[in-house]
Parts: sequence; structure tokens; C-alpha cells
Amino acid sequence: MAPVPHVHPASVVSALATLDAEKAGLEALSKAMAGPLGAAFDVAVATIQNSHGRVIITGMGKSGHVARKIAATLASTGTPAHYVHPAEASHGDLGMITTDDVIVALSWSGETVELRDLVEYSRRFDVPLIAFTSNATSALASSASVVLTLPVAPEACPHGLAPTTSTLMQLALGDALAVALLQSRGFTALDFRQLHPGGKLGASLKFVRDVMRAGEAVPLVRSGTQMGAALVEMSAKGLGCVGVVGEDGALAGIVTDGDLRRHMANDLAARPVDEIMTPAPKTVRPDQLASEALNILNARKITALLVVEDRAPVGVLHIHDLLLTGIA
Repeated sequence: MAPVPHVHPASVVSALATLDAEKAGLEALSKAMAGPLGAAFDVAVATIQNSHGRVIITGMGKSGHVARKIAATLASTGTPAHYVHPAEASHGDLGMITTDDVIVALSWSGETVELRDLVEYSRRFDVPLIAFTSNATSALASSASVVLTLPVAPEACPHGLAPTTSTLMQLALGDALAVALLQSRGFTALDFRQLHPGGKLGASLKFVRDVMRAGEAVPLVRSGTQMGAALVEMSAKGLGCVGVVGEDGALAGIVTDGDLRRHMANDLAARPVDEIMTPAPKTVRPDQLASEALNILNARKITALLVVEDRAPVGVLHIHDLLLTGIA
């Protein structure tokens, strides 16, 4: 007996059709970028790179919502940008735009009436204008310094009315612009951290020195110390480990709960730490990203790392501290 084919609910059929339509739009955009759109895109990137001001993003309706997101993405990746509402621009907000800025205007049709005053302002004061539009012969395109012509693709809306595929393509083009500018400027994860101090992103971009325990909180004993004293230090600091340092203060090894289990015997307390410790343990530097340290902890299935600078232990990083700060 032949298997009965799976039948999707109507809602899932609709969702799959939407995703297929939008995927086709992105594929068309990618193909265009490999062709004529790519040359204009390169000019747009250079135009923004060579400006001394900000990127002013504008658009009306759904294009306006996309414009706000593009402005936020640019600003968070090292390209100063903000959104100006085209209708508000006609009532005084044009004063926010300087001759050092670059305007990026989004309009699928290129005939958005509300953009008229802003476009005229850009021409009057010679402010570079980059257009995102599907209509290369539109009023917006005719006035723009650079025209990024998006390919025409069917909307996912079954009536062909609600902006769906079109807004996704605008958003994708904005993301491509932001990433190209990010890479051209050599924007690093450390630069990103300066603009994202809060939330999960900010936490993941903290340095080890921001999270580690230092000073008296670091469990340490000298080489040659008996394990009895080392166990007291381990218990007092409550981190499940104790570092062993030589006479010169350099880290010689570490004793962990695992080392204790492996060497459990009646004479354990009387033995020197040097016989029990793991020599040359894995360590991290204070200037490493805490997320890197988390990867090491996870990969080695351990809970703590000693932080070493100039061969000497200066801190200890515990998985609980990473959890408390939202990194883990």
C-alpha cells in the first residue's frame, strides 16, 4: 500500500508560499547585485565613506519602518545614521540635515509624494542622495546621485498589495550596505562593544578583566605547600580549585576537584601540592573577551580558569560569574 502523502494545514501552505515568494525576491536581488546593481552599490558605499557627516535614512509607510531599521543597523556598526520622517522634514526637520550628510531615500515606486521636499532640499544644497527604488525612471531616481534599482518581484501578498517581498528586499539591501561599510572601515568586535554595552551582546563583548575575581579572592598557594593547607585555601575561596605559584610568583600549576579525586588516599593531606597539581594548566589573559573564555570552559568541561599576566596569576574566572553577567 502506497504511503499517504502528508497534507499541510492551510496556514502552513500559505506560510510556505510566502517564504517561497520572498526567497525568490532575495534570489533576484542577489542576481542583480552580481550585475548592474553591483556597480551602483559600490558607488553608494564610496559616497558614504567619503562623506564627513551622517547617513540620513528616510522613507514613508512600510519603507519608513524599514528605513528606521537600516538607520539603527548603520549606527550600531560604526556608520553614524538616523531616520528622518519625510513628512516631518517638510515641517522643520530638514534642519537636521547638513551639507556634510548623505541621504538614503527608500521608495519602491519612486513616486512617494512626501519625499518631494526632502529631495528638493538635497538638490538645492548639494547633499548626496542615494535612492532605493524599483523604478529607475521615477521622480526619485531622476533626482538621485546614486540609484540602487531593486528588481521587481511578486509580493507574497496574494493580492499583490501588501508590501512583503519588496520590503524584505529593501531591508536586505540595507543590511548589505551596512556590512560593506563595516568591513571597509575595519570595524571590529571591540568597536562593536563600545556601541553595545547593554544586553546579551554587551555581555558577550566584556573582557575577562571585567568579570574575573582578583586580589584576595584568588585561591593561591606556594609550591611545596602541603595539600592540607591547599585544601583549606580551596575551601575558603569556594571555587573548586587552587593555583600553585613558584618562588618567582609565576604560575606553576593548578589543583582542581578532579585532581583530588584522582589522588584520593589517606596521606593526601600530607603530600606536597606539586605532586597533585596539573602543571602548565590552560589559562586566559585579562584582555581576552569573556566569550572566548566561556568557549574554553565549555570545550574542556571545566568550571574555572586562572587569569595570567606576565606569567603570574592575577585573577580567576568561574563559570558562575559568567552566568551572573549574562555571558553564559
